[in-house]
Amino acid sequence: MAETTNLAEVMAELGALEDPKVRAVNERHGDDHGVHLGKLRALAKRLKTQQPLARELWRTGDSAARLLALLVCRPKAYGRDELDAMLREARTPKVHDWLVNYAVKKNPHAEELRLAWFADPDPVVASAGWALTAERVVKKPADVDAAGLLDVIEAELKDAPDRLQWAMNTCLAQIGIGFPAHRARAVAVGERLEVLKDYPTPPGCTSPYAPVWIAEMVRRRGG
Repeated sequence: MAETTNLAEVMAELGALEDPKVRAVNERHGDDHGVHLGKLRALAKRLKTQQPLARELWRTGDSAARLLALLVCRPKAYGRDELDAMLREARTPKVHDWLVNYAVKKNPHAEELRLAWFADPDPVVASAGWALTAERVVKKPADVDAAGLLDVIEAELKDAPDRLQWAMNTCLAQIGIGFPAHRARAVAVGERLEVLKDYPTPPGCTSPYAPVWIAEMVRRRGG
C-alpha cells in the first residue's frame, strides 16, 4: 500500500478482523481487543512502515489500532516527550509492552526515558523503566550497578503492584543469569521473597520464578 493509506480503511479492516473468542481470551489478561496478533502482523506487513498512519492509528485510542501503529511506525521518529505521553496513556498491558519493546528500545531517547521512568511514582510507568533496565543488564552489563539494583529489588519486589513486580522480577532473573558474582544473592533474594513461585507455567516453558529461571538459563549456557 502507498504512504497515503486511509485511516478509515484500516480501521474498517481491523473491525472486520475482530473475533469475540480472541477478545474473551485477551480480556482475561487485561487487553481490550479481539484481533488475532498473527492477522494483525499480516496487515502490518502489507501496510509496511508508515509513520503518519502510525500516529493517526495511535490517536484513535483503540487498542488494536495502537498495536498496529507500533508495527508500522518508525521508532526513531518519536520525540522524548511524545513517547512519555504515549506510555502514560497506553492503558493495556499488550500496548504498553509493545510500545516499550518496538518503539522505545529503538529510539535515541531510550536511556533518558529509562532513567526518568525508573523513578516515576506511577507503578505502571516505573515498570517500563525496569523493563528497560532489565534489557540494559543483558546488553550493557558494564553500565549496570547490579548490587544497587538488587538492594532495591530486595526491598520493594514483594509488595510491588503486578506489572511493576513482573518487570522487577525480570531484572532480578537477568542479574542472576548475567552476573556470576551476584548469582547467589539473586537466587537467595528470589527464594526468600517467593515472587511468582506458583505462577502457572505451560509444559516446555521456563517458570518466571527467578531461582528456577536463573538455574535453567545458566544450565542452557553451560554454566
